[in-house]
Amino acid sequence: MEQPLAPFSVCNLAAVNLGEMANKVTKTVDFEKLKQTVKTGVRMQDNVIDATPYFLEENKRQALGERRVGLGVMGLHDLLIYCETEYGSEKGNELVDKVFEVIATTAYRESIELAKEKGSFPFLVGETEEETLNLREAFINTGYMKKMPEDIRQDILKYGIRNSHLLTVAPTGSTGTMVGVSTGLEPYFSFSYYRSGRLGKFIEVKADIVQEFLDANPDVDSNHLPKWFVTAMELSPEAHADTQCVIQRWVDSSISKTVNAPKGYTVDQVEGVYRRLYRGGAKGGTVYVDGSRDSQVLTLKAEENNFEQTELFEDQVEPRKVVLMDTIQELKSTDVTIGSEVGDTCPVCREGSVEDIGGCNTCTSCGAQLKCGL
Repeated sequence: MEQPLAPFSVCNLAAVNLGEMANKVTKTVDFEKLKQTVKTGVRMQDNVIDATPYFLEENKRQALGERRVGLGVMGLHDLLIYCETEYGSEKGNELVDKVFEVIATTAYRESIELAKEKGSFPFLVGETEEETLNLREAFINTGYMKKMPEDIRQDILKYGIRNSHLLTVAPTGSTGTMVGVSTGLEPYFSFSYYRSGRLGKFIEVKADIVQEFLDANPDVDSNHLPKWFVTAMELSPEAHADTQCVIQRWVDSSISKTVNAPKGYTVDQVEGVYRRLYRGGAKGGTVYVDGSRDSQVLTLKAEENNFEQTELFEDQVEPRKVVLMDTIQELKSTDVTIGSEVGDTCPVCREGSVEDIGGCNTCTSCGAQLKCGL
């Protein structure tokens, strides 16, 4: 949950496409472009608060009172790849820290400028000057604000600030996919993977950034990409967690991030990740152990998961089958219909047909559960 809210709070979200903030010639971040984009984003979102029709008076009072916005990102991994920097590495985290410092400080300075023009958010304004000053002092002495540059804290004390909250990182799953970049602050799950759609069909997805790189470097073997093309499952869970904590330092709300763990990851190991997140200052976190559900939206080839599942489903006589893609032949090599609709050939074993058994589309041969209607 990237936006903890008070009763009747609302928040309008936006995301900076960090993939567009790279100078592809110098392989560096265009920080001036980033600053200008953040400034525009803050002003746009502040205007949205006034332009929104509120259906409940309580929502309107809270929204106009705190003027909360959530400016986030997408395409972080694209930016790192364009800068030839490995996600989760020490160098990568140093660059990520600088990027989010610029985003945070720029957003707060712009909100202060808005306060000079239009006034502070009303919940920061008291009935007397003394009360207003007390509210501002309390604001700049919160845990997050104590870590901000001193000029920002002093300007808030002097001028106030337009928005109570400014930053968050939402998943941006649909919007990031739509514009062809990595979603939220996640690394690419894979540069070629299968996605299970709402109808149970399997779609192979390839990242545009790989083809862009290969077009610019025709001598590179597509099966041996540079090390900065690291994927989510190649990173250790600790690397996922540490990057999240670096970003949390500069985000006043929370952030959406999944720590990907391999098959066989134990309960104690998962607990260790959550403790690492807590010690690193994260406000929340999610750990997903590969194969821990009967079916999952994103899957890699089975041979890429080299950990045996040892902890889950021990009470079952036969372990449930997870739909993995290594057994699927190239779709072009056959003219049969592949999918999980009733009557289709099973995409896992390629032998049985799919029938509706107990509310789930299930293969009559291998028993794989492909789509649940419950």
